[in-house]
Amino acid sequence: MAKLTSERELPCPCCGAVLTVDLNLGRIVSHEAPPNPNRPELDHAAQILAEQAARRDAIFEQSVQNEKSKGDALSKRFEEALKEAKKEPVSKPLRGFDLD
Repeated sequence: MAKLTSERELPCPCCGAVLTVDLNLGRIVSHEAPPNPNRPELDHAAQILAEQAARRDAIFEQSVQNEKSKGDALSKRFEEALKEAKKEPVSKPLRGFDLD
């Protein structure tokens, strides 16, 4: 695009982008994004996707193991509570009008 004499290129102090401003219009006419050093290369896209899939699978397997052990822990707690309940003598529950 041909640059007019009324256009000025200004760097953004915040993000480093280059803004082209038309002084006659008083508007931004174009914007060039700053280069992103953290952007992954497309050559490594398959590797990145495979790593993310492996991470998701590992997290899922961990959650499955946690759910399996959660049932075991709950059943152990239930068995312990049942043993404690069997040790206590059976008594008739007190009601409010029985106390009179």
